[in-house]
Amino acid sequence: MNNKKVAVCSRSFSRNKVLREKLSERYPLSTFNDEGVKLQGDSLVAFLKGHEKAIIALENIDETILKQLPELEVISKYGVGLDMIDMSAMHSHYKLLGWSGGVNRRSVSELVISFAIALLRHVPSSYREVLSGTWRQHVGSYLSGKTVGIIGCGAIGQDLSVLLKAFDCQIIVNDIQDYSEFYELNHIKPVGLDQLLKSADIVTLHTPLDDSTRNILNRQKLELMKPSAILINAARGGLVDEVALRNMLQDNRIAAAAFDVFAVEPPEDKELLELPNFLVTPHIGGSAKEAILAMGMAAIEGLDNAKDPLVFVRN
Repeated sequence: MNNKKVAVCSRSFSRNKVLREKLSERYPLSTFNDEGVKLQGDSLVAFLKGHEKAIIALENIDETILKQLPELEVISKYGVGLDMIDMSAMHSHYKLLGWSGGVNRRSVSELVISFAIALLRHVPSSYREVLSGTWRQHVGSYLSGKTVGIIGCGAIGQDLSVLLKAFDCQIIVNDIQDYSEFYELNHIKPVGLDQLLKSADIVTLHTPLDDSTRNILNRQKLELMKPSAILINAARGGLVDEVALRNMLQDNRIAAAAFDVFAVEPPEDKELLELPNFLVTPHIGGSAKEAILAMGMAAIEGLDNAKDPLVFVRN
């Protein structure tokens, strides 16, 4: 039992009975976001005031927030994305970070496969046609045997590549990190980004969002993709130029796309959302119940195993 006060900002964590009980057993003085409000700016500071530790999800943590919370010692991340946290500000204010990468890997991987199959079989457009009174059979294609290009081969990219082996897919990857042992073991071919975009039938993003990856797929890069190709983003919003994507989908220069994440959420480009060859979900990549428990337990452990945030910054 610990007498430190913990503030749980995450609405998903706060709604989960099992996670509440697990945290309260270890930290009885825990405060939950029971009002279910999105905490940001002043409301976030007010919620965190008086607590030594916090569990956050998609809340923005920056210099302005941290300088108002001298008593806060540890921030533990519920989920895997770190782009909402200013690591340098955390370090300069002597805050520790609890984080475990890849705890939602299977949840995201299975969603990506469902996206790929749905788009290859024209499920979104068929569904819309049926609702409008049109009964027409679209001819699709297999996922089996396709070339899948994975941009970012960390925990999720690796899990996805293993699952795709069951479909006899050819896997090509692009990552700044060296995973040569994994590539060799699983017969995966690392390639340059341009080659991946030119070769893949399905391109799927699994890289973090930082200055080096923001708009990694701009108009110039998107134009390298085959007209028959599919683009999937279940990683982070901001990796793709969404305006360029919309134009290319409208002109059938890319066959289809499925996005679970956007630069601004909820997304505001209604023209993009209403395209028949575009499938959208509301950031549910990690929302399988098994993943929620795994992320929650990792966040609880992170309260006690936190480190200097600069340890988690990519080189």
